Parts: sequence; structure tokens; C-alpha cells
Amino acid sequence: MSRPVGLVVGTGVDGVELLSDARALRITTPFGDVQYLRGTLSGVDTIILKRHGEGHVVPPHLINYRANIMALYMLGAWQVITTSAVGSLQSSIEPGSYALMDDFLDFTKVRAHTFFEAGNVVHTDMTHAYSGTLTHVLAAEMDTLNLPVSTTHGVYVAAEGPRFESPQEVRMYVAMGGSVVGMTGVPEVTLAHEAGLEYQTIAIVTNYAAGMSGAPLTHQEVLDAMARASASIVLLLRQVVPQVAGLPDGRAAAERPLDFLLRS
Repeated sequence: MSRPVGLVVGTGVDGVELLSDARALRITTPFGDVQYLRGTLSGVDTIILKRHGEGHVVPPHLINYRANIMALYMLGAWQVITTSAVGSLQSSIEPGSYALMDDFLDFTKVRAHTFFEAGNVVHTDMTHAYSGTLTHVLAAEMDTLNLPVSTTHGVYVAAEGPRFESPQEVRMYVAMGGSVVGMTGVPEVTLAHEAGLEYQTIAIVTNYAAGMSGAPLTHQEVLDAMARASASIVLLLRQVVPQVAGLPDGRAAAERPLDFLLRS
């Protein structure tokens, strides 16, 4: 039996109707209840989580990342693709382009970052937190669709939010090798890696970060940029999901790393 493909959608995509036969469902995880949509996307069983909740009401620092990733784990998803609006930290990564991630820098402060707490000490290697397999599939399809891809080896800088970053913070991120900056990529990617999931994010570059363009940042410009990109993102997901569903399940021969949380 094939596993469902998991999608976590963020700003600008969370209101898009992707599934042809969506059912609104709820699952109880050890970290809280999660609402999700399940249905068919391009003929593939697909689970969609709206990162910011129905109506986009949950700010980045209050998202229950552990419950979201645990829900995908419990529902049997292994391949997880996400969307994320980001700001550019490099002049070569232009607004309106797309980026795929290869590494991250974590500047978040108040979030629960791990599934492994007292009594279950595990140090998870993060050398390949982003899936090279998903990167290959996504990059190839983005090229086919002629989508402007600035980088497939991006470094995602995770800021706490919900405020935008200061110009001096942006200069620090640039000096440390950051490619784009956002507010939701961590701990989502690290938790997914702890869970043994194949994870990659489609980063949609909406603007240059603070201090780079000389103009103040607004949430409206992010929404406007995402509205312009939404049709392309939908087309990309419709093309990619069947390819992802056909990939071999690398967890089949391995013990599921979070099953200990479900045995109590």
C-alpha cells in the first residue's frame, strides 16, 4: 500500500484549493490535535496541513510544529514538500524567483525543537536535513516549467518573528552565509529529520530583506508576491506530487524513530 504525500502550505498557498475531493479531518497526536485535509492531487493520496491554521491565524512563533510533523508521521506520510515565503539575503536571489534549501541557520528562541526529551536522549545528525532526492525532483520539474530558480543549495535563515528582521540582523545573516530568511523553516525541518521524513521546501522569494532595497518591509508586499506566484506553485505541485509518490520508501526497512511516543 502506497503512502500519502504530505504538503505543508504557508502564506499565500494556505487558501488555495489543491485537492479535488478534500475531506477536513483531525488527528490527535502526543503534542496536540491537528486539523488537516486529505484527498487526491493528480491522482495521488495527499495530506495537506495549513501551517498557520485555517484562516491564517497562527503566527510563526506559536505554530505547533511538533504536532504538525507528528501528524504526518502518524498518517504515514514519508515524502513532505512545503511552501514558504522568504526574503532574499543575496542580490542574485531576486524577488519573484524560487529557491530550494540545502542547509539552515537557526535564530529562533521560544519553540519546542525536538521530539527527544528527558529519558530519550538522541543527537540527530543534520548534515542532510533537506532531502537531496526531493531537491532533484523539484529542480527538474521547475526547469521543465521554466520557473526562475535562484539556487538549489540555499541556506535558510530561521528568524523568530513575527516581526521582520532589522537591517543589522540581515547584515549578520549575510556574513554567516545565509541565502534567504523566513520565520517557519525551523524547527519544521529539524523535526521532520528527527522523524525520518524526506523533507524539502519550495521557498518563494517575495522581497529583499530589510536594509537591502532601502524601502520599509510590509506584510502586504509578501501577500501580493505570493498571489502572483500561486498559480505556478499549484502547477508545480500538481506535476511533482505523482513523481514523489513513486519514489521508493526509505523507511520500509528501518524502525520508525518516533514510535516510542505512541506506545504509552
